[in-house]
Amino acid sequence: MRTLLFSLAASLMVPSVAAAADWQLDAAHSQVGFRVRHMMVTYVEGTFTDVEATLDYEVGKLDALKTTVTVDIASVDTSNDKRDDHLRTSDFLDVANHPTMTFASTGVKALGDDRFELRGDLTLRGVTQPITLTARGLDSAVRDPWGNLRVGASATGTIDRQAFGVSWNQALEAGGLAVSDEVELRIDAVFTRAAE
Repeated sequence: MRTLLFSLAASLMVPSVAAAADWQLDAAHSQVGFRVRHMMVTYVEGTFTDVEATLDYEVGKLDALKTTVTVDIASVDTSNDKRDDHLRTSDFLDVANHPTMTFASTGVKALGDDRFELRGDLTLRGVTQPITLTARGLDSAVRDPWGNLRVGASATGTIDRQAFGVSWNQALEAGGLAVSDEVELRIDAVFTRAAE
């Protein structure tokens, strides 16, 4: 997944949020993406354009954080229609039988500053595996020009696509494989809720 930095429009820093609350994903300023080595020489990057997520979180209390992310797999976009159509087939994501990918958090470990580990279960192609994402953010809320509160975070991690049954590949004449098994993940998310 490509590295993105979100700029949150804010006119006032909000030092604390009194109670845990459900935050809604601001999809227009969020992204779920991936990056995978291709033909042993470069990387292909892509995103999913249809994502829903919830966040139950009180600012400053990472240990109680809970989040779920649901991705419409058919929304995969690598800027190449032919490749995207192939990714939707049973060779890769198998959209017809498994239309969504989900991540449900199971725990958080603070790493210092605004960094933390986010553990959770990732379900892809009907297979659920535990993964750990390294994240930063959520350390403060800001108030946007419309009076809403916003928090944001970026998270990265890697998965072995073979563990989820995404096994298509092709041997290269000079050696190696067309698509690496390791897939880099990137989530950049902004959440909002109405100010109290």
